Amino acid sequence: MTIDLAQPDLYTSEDRFDLWDRHTASDQVVWSGPGGSPSGFWSVFSHRHVAAVLSPKAPFTSEHGMMIGFDADHSDSSGGRMLVVSEGDWHGLLKRLIGPFLSRLRAPELESVLRDEVAEIVAKLRAAGPEPVDIALEVGPRLPAAVVCEVIGVPLSERERLIELTNHAFGGEESSFDRMTPAQAHTEILFYFDELIERRQRQPGPDLVSALLADGRLTTEDVLINCDNVLIGGNETTRHSITGAFDVFQRFPGTLDALHADPGLLDKSVEELVRWTSPAAHVLRVATEDHEIDGQKIRKGEAVVAWLSAANRDERLFPDPHTFLPGRTPNRHLGFGNGPHHCLGAALARFELKELLRQMASEARGVRLRGELRWMRSNLVQGYSSLPVSVDWR
Repeated sequence: MTIDLAQPDLYTSEDRFDLWDRHTASDQVVWSGPGGSPSGFWSVFSHRHVAAVLSPKAPFTSEHGMMIGFDADHSDSSGGRMLVVSEGDWHGLLKRLIGPFLSRLRAPELESVLRDEVAEIVAKLRAAGPEPVDIALEVGPRLPAAVVCEVIGVPLSERERLIELTNHAFGGEESSFDRMTPAQAHTEILFYFDELIERRQRQPGPDLVSALLADGRLTTEDVLINCDNVLIGGNETTRHSITGAFDVFQRFPGTLDALHADPGLLDKSVEELVRWTSPAAHVLRVATEDHEIDGQKIRKGEAVVAWLSAANRDERLFPDPHTFLPGRTPNRHLGFGNGPHHCLGAALARFELKELLRQMASEARGVRLRGELRWMRSNLVQGYSSLPVSVDWR
């Protein structure tokens, strides 16, 4: 039986883990014909194949697009201009400009912002008492959105509105906000960035928008689409790892006590959380020349989808892959990608997740599921549309 791996309905249940297990175990390259994608695409699932496709020397490019639906004949209009869909000198320039705002050096500057935001999350959960709180809607989006607002330079008075728009724009098809569709909410975000860019042209600040404008090599549209890239990248992955942390707490009840007893496990638990949640389900590349993957011919211009979420549960590298192990070592996950497009915001994401785990382990004993866990209808993001829980406190 042939399955169209582009169909988002496949990913609304945990049956997808069985599907990925089968493909990962077979270690084969799988073809999905035209349907959910206009020209079809190849898929790789095992850790070794995914790492190889994303490696620096592999004959693949991101410039046509980085998700299912794009290929050499159907290219992303942002290709060659936005960080995640550019290569070569331009990609290097964008990394040098954007990287310092997302690097490990930047993380200590954001420490107080992070601690305050996590403290507010914990306080909100405490205030709810025995009543359930939907982590996917009310907790997951707030921390990464606040951090991204700080990086981009969004004034404090405007952050709440942008956080709400961001939550809706990337919250899945079922969400609703001010009677807008997610696409309309995203358009509102782009309008906001356009206004912010105009302000920063008149009054520069110590923020990403000002730095991109000051370089002089980016058009205002280049600045806009790369701010959008940072917003999406900073929100659409970390928010689901944050929500996933509460899923871990309710599925594996001893986790919080283990972290409370041994804070030395925090760093390893962050890596395990990224592996176990794997919010970026896939990335796509297009072959720049004829190529073979274990004997399977890939023609120049054909798309290859690397399933990160499958690779991160490859039992050849991760024994008992579906279990969250706080001290898992080694943990060579691909949750932040691989090669030249390794996530620039990885240090900040780790910082956010560690602070959340630290405060929750300090104050909470456990988490209980208080309703139906629902997954997003998406082939790109492995994320939660609903996770209602209550917290048992120390």
